[in-house]
Amino acid sequence: MNHPNDTFSTALLEQIRRRSGDRERRILFRGATVVTMDPSLGVLEHGDLLVEGTTIAAVGPDLSPSPSVEGAVVVDATGTVLTPGFVDTHRHAWEAQLRRIMPDVDDLAGYVAATLAGYATVYRPQDMYTGTKLAALTAIDGGITTLLDFSHNSRTAEHSDAAIRALTDTGIRGVHASMGPHFGDWDQQWPGDLTRLRERYFPSDGQLLTLRLAALATDEIAGPSLAYGPRLRHVADTLGIGVAVDAVIGASSSEAVLRWAREGVLGADVMLIHSTGLTGEAWRAMADTGTTVALAPTSDSQIGLDTAIPAIDEALAVGIRPGLSVDVEVALASDMFTQMRALHTIQRMRAVNGSYGSESGEAAARIGTRDVLDFATLQGARTIGLGDTTGSLTPGKKADLLVIQAEDINNMPLNDPVGTVVLGTDARNISAVLIDGEPRKWGGRVLGTDIGDLRGQVRASRDHIVDAATRSANAEASRSRPGPAVPPGSSM
Repeated sequence: MNHPNDTFSTALLEQIRRRSGDRERRILFRGATVVTMDPSLGVLEHGDLLVEGTTIAAVGPDLSPSPSVEGAVVVDATGTVLTPGFVDTHRHAWEAQLRRIMPDVDDLAGYVAATLAGYATVYRPQDMYTGTKLAALTAIDGGITTLLDFSHNSRTAEHSDAAIRALTDTGIRGVHASMGPHFGDWDQQWPGDLTRLRERYFPSDGQLLTLRLAALATDEIAGPSLAYGPRLRHVADTLGIGVAVDAVIGASSSEAVLRWAREGVLGADVMLIHSTGLTGEAWRAMADTGTTVALAPTSDSQIGLDTAIPAIDEALAVGIRPGLSVDVEVALASDMFTQMRALHTIQRMRAVNGSYGSESGEAAARIGTRDVLDFATLQGARTIGLGDTTGSLTPGKKADLLVIQAEDINNMPLNDPVGTVVLGTDARNISAVLIDGEPRKWGGRVLGTDIGDLRGQVRASRDHIVDAATRSANAEASRSRPGPAVPPGSSM
C-alpha cells in the first residue's frame, strides 16, 4: 500500500478544501475496514463510507456504483480502519499547559491544593484560551472528535469567553460545561453568566458547540454555592441545558444522589463523573432515573479517588454503560487509548482476582475490547447528550471519524480490527480526523495551527502561571509565618 502521506496527500486535501462549506461536497473513503460501532451495521471488512457535507451519507461494502458518489473526492483507504471519533466526556482543558507538573500526586487533596487553590487563582483569560486550545488540539491529534470541557475556572466572563473561543478556533465538537472556581478571587458572575453565554454563543441546538452547567456533588471541597441541587437544576432547566456533576465520590456523594432522586433533579440530561465508591442504593437510583455516568479510569486509579477502582462493574450491574474521560492532564495521560486500556486491564484483573480461590471456580464476567471502544465512542456520545449526533458511523449522523493506518509497524497485520484500535493504535497511526465532515488532521498532521507559535504561547503561559502562583504563595506565607514559601505542588 501507499505510505499514508501519499494516500492522504496535500493534493487530495486541497481537492476537499476547495469545496469547504459546500453542503453537497462528497468524500468517498473506499476499501477500508469500517468499524461502525452501530449494532445494526457491525464491522465491514472491505467497506466504503460516503460523507456528504457534514453528514455520513452511506456505509456499505461497495458504494461506487451508486449515483450518490458521483463527483466525490475519492480517498483510497485500503489498509486502514475507519472508526467513529472518540468522545472525551470530561476534561479540565484549561489546565493543559500544566501537563504532568505533578505526575505522582498522591491524592485528591494534593491536586486540589496545588492546582485549584494555587495555580488556578492566577489564570488570566489568555491562559484559559491557551490551555483549552492546547487540550483540544491534542484531543484531535489523538482521535478525540468530541470533548466536554469541564471549565471550572470561570473567574470572569472574559475567562469563559476565552475558553469557548479556543474550542471554536480548533474546530472540535465541544461541550463547554461552565462552573465558578473553587478558590481565590472571582467576579461571582456564575451561574448568572450562563444566560449571556447561551444567548451569545449557543443560540441553536444544532451547532458544533453546546453548553452545559457544571457543578460539584457536595460542598466538601468548595462550599455550597458550587454543589448541585434544585437551585442549579432550575438554572439549567430555564436555559434548556444539561448538567455535568464532578467529584461524585464516596459516602457523601451516595447520600447526595439519593437526595437528588427524591428531589427529582436526576435524569438523562444529568451526567455524574467518577461515581467511585458509591452504594448500591445510589447506583439503583441513578439507573432508575436514566442518569448517565462518565468514568475516569486513570484518574480514579492513579490519583486514588475513594476506592481507586473505576466503577465499571457497579455501572454495568444496574444497566448503565458509561462514557470515558481523561480528567486532569496535570497528572494524567492525555489520550483515549490510555483510558480504554486502563479500564480493560483493571476490570479484567479484578474479575479474575475476585474469583481466585472461590469454591465455585467461576470467573466473574470480563469486559472486552468491543466494550471499551463502545464506551469511548457511542456511549460517550450518549452520556453527554449527543448520541443522536455522533459516536457511531451511522448514516444520518455527523461525519466525526478517524482513519487509522492498520499496516503501520505497530499494527500490522490486521487480525482483529477492534483489538487493533484498542490495544495497538496510538496517535501516530491516525492519518486523518474529520469533524463535522471537515478534515482536522490529514496525512498525520493536525491542521490549522502553527505548532511553533503554539509552543511559544504555551511556554509563556506556563511560565506566567508558575511564577505568579509562586509569588502569591510566598506573599501568603510571609503574612502568616516567617521564612520563604514553596511553589504549589513542589512537595508532590
